[in-house]
Amino acid sequence: MSDVREVLTWEMFGHASRELAQMVVDSGFEPDMILSIARGGLFAAGAVSYALGIKNLHVMNVEFYTDVDARLPMPVVLPPVPRQVDLSEKKVLVVDDVADTGGTLALVRDFCAEHVLDIRTAVIYEKPHSIVKCDFVWRATDKWIDFPWSSLPALVAGVQAQ
Repeated sequence: MSDVREVLTWEMFGHASRELAQMVVDSGFEPDMILSIARGGLFAAGAVSYALGIKNLHVMNVEFYTDVDARLPMPVVLPPVPRQVDLSEKKVLVVDDVADTGGTLALVRDFCAEHVLDIRTAVIYEKPHSIVKCDFVWRATDKWIDFPWSSLPALVAGVQAQ
């Protein structure tokens, strides 16, 4: 992996999340709810939900990355799993920080697909090799991304920040 990285600061994140929300507005898509992919997507989903005025915010916790450029063989949904009845007949905006391989987004999208009225995806960053081409993308990059919420080591020994 190259040492050249994309660095997102807190200030840039503020602009990125607002611009991402504006893309949703400009498209005419009016979601009933936002489904955040934890952990990195929590920040983006919260900011987008405020910008769109949507209080119906759900979380789906999916583990895939275990360290910088190290991941499990496939994404795993961690409890609690959203109840599919809560998604029923809703227009859902799935928000995450990055579509890297796209595996996490594909898992969440497929989990929701047969229950929702409509589903769209929004990310701050999308990598060119992602298997999911998101509906709303702030920026494309092929670099590793240092997010402000995960670039520093955890304060508790033995706990990974990624």
